[in-house]
Amino acid sequence: MARQSICLFILFLHCAFKVSAQDAGQEFSVQPRVLKAGDYGVGHMMPDLTLKDLRGHEFELNGFKNYKALVIMIFSDYCPVSNKFGPELARLEKDYAGKPVTFIFDSPIADETSQDLMSYVSKYQLKSPVVQDAAGRLAKMLGATTSTESFVLDAARTLVYRGAINDQYGLGYSKDKPAQTYLRDAIDAVLSGKTPAVTATTAPGCALDLSYAKPVVEKTPLTYYNQISRIMQANCVECHHAGGVAPFSLETFTDLVENAGMVKQQVARGLMPPWFAAKQPGQTESPWINDRSLSEQDKTNLLAWLNSNRPQGNPADAPVARQFPSKWSIGEPDAVFQLPEPIQIKAEGFMPYQFRTIQTSFPEDRWIQAYEIMTSARAVLHHVVVSLQTDGKDADSFGESGVTGYWADYVPGDTHMVYPQGYARKLPAGAKLKLQIHYTPNGQATQDQLKIGLIFSKQPPRYEIHTLGIPQLGLEIPAGVHRHVETAEYRVPEDMNVTGYKAHTHLRGKAFRYELINTNGEVETLLDIPRYDFNWQLQYDYVRPKLISAGSTIRVMAVYDNSVDNPANPDPTKTVKWGPQTSDEMLIGYVEYYRARRPSAISPVETNPANVTGKASTITKKL
Repeated sequence: MARQSICLFILFLHCAFKVSAQDAGQEFSVQPRVLKAGDYGVGHMMPDLTLKDLRGHEFELNGFKNYKALVIMIFSDYCPVSNKFGPELARLEKDYAGKPVTFIFDSPIADETSQDLMSYVSKYQLKSPVVQDAAGRLAKMLGATTSTESFVLDAARTLVYRGAINDQYGLGYSKDKPAQTYLRDAIDAVLSGKTPAVTATTAPGCALDLSYAKPVVEKTPLTYYNQISRIMQANCVECHHAGGVAPFSLETFTDLVENAGMVKQQVARGLMPPWFAAKQPGQTESPWINDRSLSEQDKTNLLAWLNSNRPQGNPADAPVARQFPSKWSIGEPDAVFQLPEPIQIKAEGFMPYQFRTIQTSFPEDRWIQAYEIMTSARAVLHHVVVSLQTDGKDADSFGESGVTGYWADYVPGDTHMVYPQGYARKLPAGAKLKLQIHYTPNGQATQDQLKIGLIFSKQPPRYEIHTLGIPQLGLEIPAGVHRHVETAEYRVPEDMNVTGYKAHTHLRGKAFRYELINTNGEVETLLDIPRYDFNWQLQYDYVRPKLISAGSTIRVMAVYDNSVDNPANPDPTKTVKWGPQTSDEMLIGYVEYYRARRPSAISPVETNPANVTGKASTITKKL
């Protein structure tokens, strides 16, 4: 399984909700916040329910199965925030008229009368069914929390989105127009057979009190079709589908049963879905927008089903089958660059890194909104790192600066990137793309001729994406040592809006940590990876950017196992130093951040030789 998952969510989740403090204008607590969808019912089948609208017409949720999307809107005539969204609700009805989308408006406020609701409907000229849900039956089934929350169900009653309509209004603020149109984006995704980029947010509005409402649905028996298939869809099949990057498919009941032993083992060990960031003490919500870990309830249900007689259930409860692009996930690129010659991959043994260069042909700078790396040999391609060469200089050259970065990359499940509107990476005029390619032979000789597809920003971006690399070039890992720690530090010269991190070592790397030493000397853990895995070099992206103040220090630390007990160790008798091949070692902490563009903007890979320091030690203390 797999970085928008690894295969758990398609990669353009990576930057789908990165909002600067300048744009927010208010405390984050009063505007929508992205949530870890699996913890809030997204991906689950909603039970059928019989409802009655204000006109006395009865209907069932299952009666909308001929529509691709059923949108349920919680509203209240009493709530001022809900009233602010009234015009947008009317626009939604109008804009999706004639499309396979239908709406239900639900008021779960016990004291609101039918006259109150009709007043709201009349004010905004709404035409869809309105439910007076005084007992909170529908709202409680959905787990609604506020009077402005929206829910999108697909044709199989799978909850595919829950949260804010948009971010124009919240608690204590209003904007002239929204910057994020969550509900519209979710509906459009469902209509086009895709997974929404953002699947769960908070919905600032008037808080609901549904404590009086009794649960309306008894717990249903756990079957493949009603629950397990949806867990697979939400967390696994992004990679585990026919033609996907994973070694086998998990799209069907038969697929899952045939691979049950491996799925059970890897899920129980916490290795699948791949996500290695440790939860920090006191942390109630994940800070990572691409957190692909299973919710505790989904993990419990999946293992319980795998350890049972694995009932299939009713095929009528099956989710809508996911569709995967046969070619470019990002859409048709504006430009495609391909290796001039295919690389021959042998059948067995070890292949050193392959290095290739592609000359771009643009006479002017280009702003890249999205990229995708496509391979014809997914089964053997481990990773690709793309850096730039401009004016004869390598943008990723270490030299004396001690700083490196990457411009684009590929790992299983992380084959492409789509930046949000207003954000982009710079491709300088005449730049060369330098590729570091790692293949792992699998018993059958093949060849690969990589392609890189680019989509250009339609206009110059407001913010430029940068990558800072913090390396320790002076690595010296003694032979035979079980736990050896190396560190590198970077003193921050100006305020940074950090959006994510990526850790990099080779086969001896066992743990990795990012720490922030604030200007007052306090130490804060930014990212802790207690079980680093070379095979899954994930990127960890914030839900909201982290502001790191000038004068503070970012410290990266890695633990190495250079002993005979490390089965991946190429040679435990060797003292290991920095080097480009997997038999050598590296320590690089990549920090992705953005800043407002200015005429003197420097290259996408930062260099600041005076700011980087490093040290090493052999210790037994656990990192």
